[in-house]
Amino acid sequence: GLLSRLQTSSPTVRTLPSKSFSQNIPSCLWKLGRLNHVAIAVPDLEKAQSLYKDVLGAQVSETVALPEHGVYTVFVELGNTKLELLHPLGEKSPIASFLQKNKTGGMHHICIEVDDIKAAMTELKKKKIRILSEEPKIGAHGKPVIFLHPKDCHGVLVELEQA
Repeated sequence: GLLSRLQTSSPTVRTLPSKSFSQNIPSCLWKLGRLNHVAIAVPDLEKAQSLYKDVLGAQVSETVALPEHGVYTVFVELGNTKLELLHPLGEKSPIASFLQKNKTGGMHHICIEVDDIKAAMTELKKKKIRILSEEPKIGAHGKPVIFLHPKDCHGVLVELEQA
């Protein structure tokens, strides 16, 4: 009867195609690394520092001026990443124009580490991703950085930093 047919029938085994899933991902000469920081533009740097240090108890760095980028920066340590507080430095600061549109401040960009910034630039240009400078600039951590156009990154300004 039914029991003998169940005991003698062989089970159906489904197998995945022999191609590995990673074959669908094009190989790159560079690799994305960890999230380095999320940058927040702030209209009042002292108040923002106080919020993270005095109210939330975070470790907060000293203020550093980066004239080449037109910003003052402060880093807030979070254990697994950092927040970068940005405040305008000079009249041509990109943060000043951001704050004109966003009076109370807000998220400005995300920064992701890469293992080879020059290879990343070359490949991203081939893929029609606009880079906002011809060459990397030295960023807040003393390492080369580039910014990718937000219109090419789903509305997010992305900073890539040499790891």
